[in-house]
Amino acid sequence: MEIAGPVTPGQVAVLLGFVPILLGWLYAELLELWKNSRFFRTHSDDNSIALDIGSLGEEAKTQLIAGGLSVGSSVAHKQRPGLVRFFMMDKDFLLENRLTLRAISEFGVVLAYFYTCDRTDLFGESSKSYNRDIFFFLYFLLIIVAAITSFKIHHDTSPTSSKSALYLNRHQTEEWKGWMQVLFVMYHYFAAKEMYNAIRVFIAGYVWMTGFGNFSYYYVRKDFSFTRFCQMMWRLNFFVAFCCIVLDNHYMLYYICPMHTFFTLMVYCSLGIFNKYNNMGSVIAVKIAACFVVIAVIWEVPHVYDIVWSPFAFLLAYNDPDATKKFQPMHEWHFRAGLDRYIWILGMIYAYFHPTVERWMEKLEAAEAKLRILIKASITAICLLAGNMWYEYIYKLEKYTYNRYHPYTSWIPITVYICLRNITQEFRSYTLTLFGWLGKITLETYISQFHIWLRSGKPDAQPRRLLSLVPDYPMLNFMLNTIIYVAVAHRVFNLTNQLKVVFIPTRDNKRLLYNLITGAIVTITLYALSMVSLSLTKKLHTEA
Repeated sequence: MEIAGPVTPGQVAVLLGFVPILLGWLYAELLELWKNSRFFRTHSDDNSIALDIGSLGEEAKTQLIAGGLSVGSSVAHKQRPGLVRFFMMDKDFLLENRLTLRAISEFGVVLAYFYTCDRTDLFGESSKSYNRDIFFFLYFLLIIVAAITSFKIHHDTSPTSSKSALYLNRHQTEEWKGWMQVLFVMYHYFAAKEMYNAIRVFIAGYVWMTGFGNFSYYYVRKDFSFTRFCQMMWRLNFFVAFCCIVLDNHYMLYYICPMHTFFTLMVYCSLGIFNKYNNMGSVIAVKIAACFVVIAVIWEVPHVYDIVWSPFAFLLAYNDPDATKKFQPMHEWHFRAGLDRYIWILGMIYAYFHPTVERWMEKLEAAEAKLRILIKASITAICLLAGNMWYEYIYKLEKYTYNRYHPYTSWIPITVYICLRNITQEFRSYTLTLFGWLGKITLETYISQFHIWLRSGKPDAQPRRLLSLVPDYPMLNFMLNTIIYVAVAHRVFNLTNQLKVVFIPTRDNKRLLYNLITGAIVTITLYALSMVSLSLTKKLHTEA
């Protein structure tokens, strides 16, 4: 099996950390099996009697030893740091943290699968091929299946009143993300270049929801705690960080992640500063205006961008090794973040006025039938007219020309969609939950597509090829790859949340700080060991 690219210190560090955890988990599973077989069932004469260990006294627990497995452990032993107890293979510690060890081991296996698919020749690869008929047939087939199997009417009430307004409810936004994500990844899989402008609008929709969702959370919950900040960063960057290390890629290859991280931080900071005044409309107006000014100065004023972002080049620089035309390392960040630099602020504005719009909609639903129909018909007509004009004069432009207009016009199709999607009480209460389910794992499907659905073959390269598990049968290969791809993405989503609960506990800042310090120490130690091991290996290889 041939490996693409040299082995890096980061890859060795991950391997050095993963192997002991995998062994610890396997040992913990054996201990669990042993405990269940030896202590929970004892046999006396002809009857099996379940022994409830939890009901034993503390003294009995410390004395109950069978086959070398101690049920209790001394207080001094338990007071040792968790890392020490792990390396000592403390049986109680392993049993207590068995599920966490299993989750980390599963995550490690997923990363190993990513590496195997994208950095070795164990599996084949094939070329992308676009056929408009097949592309839209597959997408509309999915819509039909979703409509038949997952159509649901929601009866949730508005958080600001007891009425069923459901304007831009969570089910609806998850569905929105889901159907956009399907088209987004299909665009990559089939190289549907004619969909480029639509994909730009979809990404703007995601960024709009970043502003809308984060503003709604912080404005209502007022939770600007360090714990919440860490949870937010974990959700956005835990998975992609390990992909960068294991696949030896730059952060900007997965440009959606730094984009959402940056815009999320902007919302967090803008609302977090002087947050006790957030209940004043004038303060919110000043904060939103300040966001516009900051972004405009950075991206619109010459040379300011370079001054602001050059210190972050180590994180945001990127060059495609296969690109025919080379750009400056920070060009990619300037281009990607610049396309959607304003739309997240529009999301904040929409979130601020969300309760007001809900009240208007409640009054509209209670109005006389003729007036209600007239207003809704007028809104629909205006939206269709605006949408058609945008389509004719903006969307149809050639991609490079369209990119110049996109930052200032992407709000038009987004607003049109929101208005039409919520035009009636019944329509906004309907969702296809299959797309809602897919909408929850958009981050995982975005990252995973690079390595187990598509294939780049080397560090920092764009995924211009397809992973081929069934050679010469493109549709069968598409089906099998998609099943594995979606299943893995969903599992990574669950593992990310499971580990977040463990390592970033809620309302326990002392433990959180301990975990952060421990994580930093472990990372530095593993990286140092990897450097030493690679140096020794290189030296031995040279001598040989």
